[in-house]
Amino acid sequence: MTISIWRYSHLTLAISSSIFILLAALTGIILAFEPISNKLTPYAIQDVNTLSLSKTIENLKAEYNEVVHIERDKNNYIIASVITKENKSETFYINPFTAKKVGNIIEKRAIFKFATNLHRSLFLKSTGRIIIGFVSFLLFLIAITGVLLIIKRQGGSNRYFSKIIKDNYASYYHVIIGRYALIPIIIVTLSGVYLSLEKFSLLPSNKNVHVLVKNSNLKKIDVSTFKTLTLGDIQYIEFPFSDADDDYFVLKLNNKELHISQYNKEIVSEKKDNLFALASSWSMTLHTGQGSILWSLVLLLTSICILFFMYSGFAITLNRRKNNTKIKNKFSKDAAEYIILVGSETGATFGYAKLLYKALIKEEKTVFISELNKYSNYKKAKHLVVLTSTYGEGEAPANAKHFEKLVNTIPQQKTINYSVVGFGSLAYKGFCKYAIVIDSILQLHQKFKPNIPLHKINNQSFIAFNNWLTSWSENKDIKLQIKNPNTVTNSKKSKLFKVINRSKINADNSFLIELEPTQKTKFISGDLLSVTPKNDPVERLYSIAELNNNIILSIKKHEFGICSNYFNKLKKNDMILAEIKQNKDFYFPTNTKEVVMISNGTGIAPFLGMINNENLKPVKSYLFWGGRTKDAYKTYSDSIDKAFYNKTLSGLYISFSNEESQKKYVQNSILEKIDLISRVLKNDGVIMICGSIAMKNGVMKTLENISRSTLNTPLNMNQIKTDCY
Repeated sequence: MTISIWRYSHLTLAISSSIFILLAALTGIILAFEPISNKLTPYAIQDVNTLSLSKTIENLKAEYNEVVHIERDKNNYIIASVITKENKSETFYINPFTAKKVGNIIEKRAIFKFATNLHRSLFLKSTGRIIIGFVSFLLFLIAITGVLLIIKRQGGSNRYFSKIIKDNYASYYHVIIGRYALIPIIIVTLSGVYLSLEKFSLLPSNKNVHVLVKNSNLKKIDVSTFKTLTLGDIQYIEFPFSDADDDYFVLKLNNKELHISQYNKEIVSEKKDNLFALASSWSMTLHTGQGSILWSLVLLLTSICILFFMYSGFAITLNRRKNNTKIKNKFSKDAAEYIILVGSETGATFGYAKLLYKALIKEEKTVFISELNKYSNYKKAKHLVVLTSTYGEGEAPANAKHFEKLVNTIPQQKTINYSVVGFGSLAYKGFCKYAIVIDSILQLHQKFKPNIPLHKINNQSFIAFNNWLTSWSENKDIKLQIKNPNTVTNSKKSKLFKVINRSKINADNSFLIELEPTQKTKFISGDLLSVTPKNDPVERLYSIAELNNNIILSIKKHEFGICSNYFNKLKKNDMILAEIKQNKDFYFPTNTKEVVMISNGTGIAPFLGMINNENLKPVKSYLFWGGRTKDAYKTYSDSIDKAFYNKTLSGLYISFSNEESQKKYVQNSILEKIDLISRVLKNDGVIMICGSIAMKNGVMKTLENISRSTLNTPLNMNQIKTDCY
């Protein structure tokens, strides 16, 4: 499979430098503790930066025979080199308010010495430092390509911090953590590169020379007192060693160094720090964390993140290779009647293509599967199925970039029926946009004829794909069955629930059933109840309402529905085994002023709990519901009336599709309340949709039209929450 240049570069750089990055990250974790441990020593003196330099010198001269050097280090500890009353030369930390010794100079521990040498040079001296400097630059490039990949994935730099769709653990957290960790990684790598270049004198010198101060500009300073300076103003001061005229006070301020005559109290010369000196100082601080516990913790977390990126990055690659493993086609492209072409950036769509392939093979059909970039002439093909994801803002996946050119240049001998299935996420602006492009291309092609309309699948929903497969196979007069490869029945998570109530079946063949957990179980409205019937390994998911700590399900009985008939046969006090699955993307929002809930049929279930149990502020909420008959509405009327009474529901708009007096769908009710919908969209409100895929598609088109016509902007998908089937 061909992959994008940025992903290829990202992967190549990571693989080529992985061992060195691993060592740098591990030693970085160890070294991050050194400045933390140094800062936790009891040598810090409160308000030390406000004490005048003159007072400090007076205190030292009163306590010791001679003062040689005073320094404020990165930890803001004060170091003094003195000649004691016993005529011994000593250097130690002092309390400048008293000039008393508070501790010996911190010695570098053995583990930090070892980690520093390994981190800097791999114990290879100059050769090792060159390698580490180069690896730092490679890690910088990896971070930059990572940023570009996130921007491409999210559909633009303005969506860099927008919602991430969780497809699998490794890729989800690779992006989530990457969005925040890439900035400190870039800082660490750039500072590391700078220090390496400085080590080998590949940068302009950061050392200016002392410039004599002209006589006309002589400045005087009271050397005996230094009254105008505090310890916070200086980095160090060296005292004259002898009585010679050219032996000066050396005073290092935060931005320059001064030579001061010990006799006439004049500034003799000064050396200003240049840009490279400042860059060197900052690079050392940012790379090592000296003097800052907070930044050291950032460096610690950054090193840990690098280790996670190595794990998750390779896990993503292996998973992609696994998904993209080529199927050994049983039939050649010219012998197959069914052609399956796949467009996928990460390989996830191949999983569904394989399910379709195997289902057709099981029915003894001749099938050929390949990538969109390998589109060709198919001599016996009668049916074409295109399954494709969308990359970025609507671009073709990497293995589909040449399809448009190929389909317009390679002739087909006979007309082929086609169907397009798009995979994407409603959280992104270009939801299934590339699938729409392909569908448009094939519609205009003389040798292709559509079977069923374009089908869009949100968040890799197996249920949605299975619904498409049912429609498509019925159109082909064949019966295909697939099993959800992600379904794993976990008896440890499954729990018993007791039936405590159920309603009669209404005119829509639907009913409510109330379940009580037999043990402590956490769930809220919008979560899912997973039920796996006996003799059928495919789980069914039902959106739940939580009322009085019980589960309310709205079930529609289908004539041949295994699970719906199972629920229909349940009686009071019966027990069922099921599992609660969190559905955080469909929880009732509490951080907005208005919420619109749209549903049809049994899709009303989670909203019954939300309007009665989740809307605690309360938030202004409006419910749109569509059913077949008025009799169907009676099933839910008590819960809705209760919400009105408690003022947790602000408006109700009902439509019936099979009543003589009123034949309309939920989209019609929405159009009648354009002012309400446009206001909610304009004021950053939230719209929640639950029910059938067909209803959702119609509603989304209506909402898009309202947004464009009243707000002059495309529908903001970040304001939409869906749970459809």
